[in-house]
Amino acid sequence: MVQLTVDEQVAYLKKGLAELIREEELRERLIQAQREGRPLRVKAGFDPTAPDLHLGHTVLLRKMKHFQDLGHTVIFLIGDMTGLIGDPTGRNTTRPPMSREQIQANAETYKAQVFKILDPQKTEVRFNSEWLEPLRFADLVHLCSKYTVARLLERDDFAQRFQANIPIAVHELLYPLAQAYDSVALRCDVELGGTDQKFNLLVGREIQRDYGLPPQIVATVPILEGLDGVEKMSKSKGNYVGINEPPAVMFAKLMSISDRLMWRYYELLTDLSLEEIEHRKQQVERGELHPKRAKMELAWRIVADFHSRQAADWALQEWERVVAEGEAPSELETVVIEEGSLRIDKVLARAGLAPSVAEATRKLKEGAVEVDGQRVTSFVTLQSPGEYLIRLGKKWKRVVVQTKGTGV
Repeated sequence: MVQLTVDEQVAYLKKGLAELIREEELRERLIQAQREGRPLRVKAGFDPTAPDLHLGHTVLLRKMKHFQDLGHTVIFLIGDMTGLIGDPTGRNTTRPPMSREQIQANAETYKAQVFKILDPQKTEVRFNSEWLEPLRFADLVHLCSKYTVARLLERDDFAQRFQANIPIAVHELLYPLAQAYDSVALRCDVELGGTDQKFNLLVGREIQRDYGLPPQIVATVPILEGLDGVEKMSKSKGNYVGINEPPAVMFAKLMSISDRLMWRYYELLTDLSLEEIEHRKQQVERGELHPKRAKMELAWRIVADFHSRQAADWALQEWERVVAEGEAPSELETVVIEEGSLRIDKVLARAGLAPSVAEATRKLKEGAVEVDGQRVTSFVTLQSPGEYLIRLGKKWKRVVVQTKGTGV
């Protein structure tokens, strides 16, 4: 990137942020970094509690890349020690602990995935076990003395659980302090996180002061809505786009979002400027650009980012073929159901084509279900052994029904 003025750098870094605490501090830190000829140290932490990253995670990764574009040092911090606690943010129960083996396995997959966005040559990958594991008990007591229980209980999730008489384990109270100590150990200038992490990030500012360091700038990014446009993107909710998913699957999922949500995805998931995005939006409003074409460009850009331009071209052509001609996709997920034989409504729910048996029944009555190219409106039974090509609306899956334990 060409050399930008400090004002231009601040404007570039603010794009897509939910909150910046504080802008004037960031400006001063950038001026100081230029004067001293040193890059800022910018951290974002990820607890490896699941093996795969989705587009919701990449909102944060993309903002890390923006700092990287300006020549700053980005630290991708894997919370292998904080992962043992489990982030209590947004939880109304104590998170079950993970084993070290699970955490290490997930961490390895994270390292492979993040470099689809970040430049590996400009990224520090660190594990917080480097400094948290060697802490002596006296060190931990010293850290805990820096913050009060009353302040910790100001967190919304802790406060709600306390008022509702829902247990809060002592180790959960350590999570914000452990995350804050990460910032001390790494001497961070900036910490990035989702809006739900704001409390933890602010604790980092205070703890850094207590350790004689300049307080980090806090930059939060919005929580990305999932494909439904309502809930936070989450694998458990089924409203996600995984960054390792095949190009055609990613493209089709992105084409399913609403026209309203499309603009939010443009802002948070592409590097287009706000001016360029607004120009497209105005074109749609004037009737010069069809919303579907704008959405196809969005899907193409995202697929190209995580795969390649060639893969994005193929995914676009595949989507048009499937949608326009009603043909089965070239790549289909195969679901194995070990049940002997099973009624179609239950198959649809088990295969994830419908969220429930009741919804599957409703779709059957609407005539939205096909099995091997034939429309099905009655409660037929799929026999074992058998392989079936099933379509519900725009969703396709290959379903293998087999007798339990036989493998056939």
